[in-house]
Amino acid sequence: MNLTIIGTGYVGLVSGACFAEMGNSVNCIDIDQAKIDGLKLGQLPIYEPGLEALVQRNFSEERLHFTTNLAEAAKTSNIFFIAVGTPPGEDGSADLQYVLAVAREIGRLLTDYAIIVDKSTVPVGTADLVRLAIQEELDKRKVTIDFDVVSNPEFLKEGAAIDDFMKPDRVVIGTESERAKDLMRQLYAPFNRNHERTIFMGVRDAEMTKYAANSMLATKISFINEISNLCELMDVDVENVRRGIGSDDRIGFSFIYPGCGYGGSCFPKDVQALIRMAEKVDFKSEVLLSVEKRNQEQKHWFSRHLNQRFGADLSGLIFGVWGLSFKPGTDDMREAPAKTLLEDLIAAGAKAFVYDPIAMEEAQKELPADWFDSGAIKLVANQYEAVQGVDALLLVTEWKPFRNPDFAAMTRAMKHKIIFDGRNQYDPHYVRSEGFEYFGVGRLNRRDIREG
Repeated sequence: MNLTIIGTGYVGLVSGACFAEMGNSVNCIDIDQAKIDGLKLGQLPIYEPGLEALVQRNFSEERLHFTTNLAEAAKTSNIFFIAVGTPPGEDGSADLQYVLAVAREIGRLLTDYAIIVDKSTVPVGTADLVRLAIQEELDKRKVTIDFDVVSNPEFLKEGAAIDDFMKPDRVVIGTESERAKDLMRQLYAPFNRNHERTIFMGVRDAEMTKYAANSMLATKISFINEISNLCELMDVDVENVRRGIGSDDRIGFSFIYPGCGYGGSCFPKDVQALIRMAEKVDFKSEVLLSVEKRNQEQKHWFSRHLNQRFGADLSGLIFGVWGLSFKPGTDDMREAPAKTLLEDLIAAGAKAFVYDPIAMEEAQKELPADWFDSGAIKLVANQYEAVQGVDALLLVTEWKPFRNPDFAAMTRAMKHKIIFDGRNQYDPHYVRSEGFEYFGVGRLNRRDIREG
């Protein structure tokens, strides 16, 4: 098939590379000429394991193409994927200006039947707006051309996106058109070889499915974080509670790991967008409002415990920070708990030595320049340099190199042997047996203070 994917961000680039890998001819379109030039040289604007090799191979074998010229690509394509950004507006609702701008451009270019696929995460009813925008342009041209608008939301996990796309647990396709259904089934057939994973439904159903899925996962995270806060106050070890409830098949272990809050480009944005969608139909989403509030409070977990241990004024103290990205396997720092932590440290007068295996370059873009200029934040070369002479280590992102560190080397490097574990990576008993003072999320910290 000849596909055109508009937008070379995370979703568009992964989708384009994976479709090309299955033998399709794919044109990836972006208005950013510098980005397109970089992609032709094998320079990716994002980090995703395995993606660079996939892009370079399919580009060299001429199945994957990069251009700013949508008009040229439209001449040979009959399926258009809209994969541009839908950033949150000031009120948290999804901003559709880029999606609708692409739809209008497609309407100006169509010459034959085509399927327009909403791949971006968009609110319920967006397909209707896309259809209207295209039809208005066709009307201006005074031409009659059949087309279908399909919702095909992505369910890609950053850090595992290639596997998620190539071996999906489900492919959700929203359409009422049998013609579009047949073509989309054909397109995804190579991804369904073992068993049928495609789920057809109405367009609005598919649009809601993406928001409901991410909001459900965010709810599980905020729920276990709520329980972890209770555990800390009631001398309960949340790890035992987690194992106790996760063994129930109705609950499961996925997404019930306590921590310092969720971040990224999906969960925060999608929860907020669904709340705003509810408001527009005069419905107050009590559960999701609580999910969002709990997550915002959870991002201050470090500062609450640092204040309990060191006092509210952290002037003169230096902390080592392990991890900047919102999760391991990506350089994405959008809504990352590390950003909230660094804000709190600087506001309290502290300094930080910071290390992340992948997100160091991204940090220089995401974090305010004055943090670096003032010396409040220093990016260092490795994880052990980050703990040199520090008053405590703060583990924010559970990267693999952080999971089994050299505690002897840390003992020699650190001024005070204190660990605040924002992801419950370490066994409290073992860490304490190595002579460290340990604080985890819901891990009997009050008892440790009393016994210490």
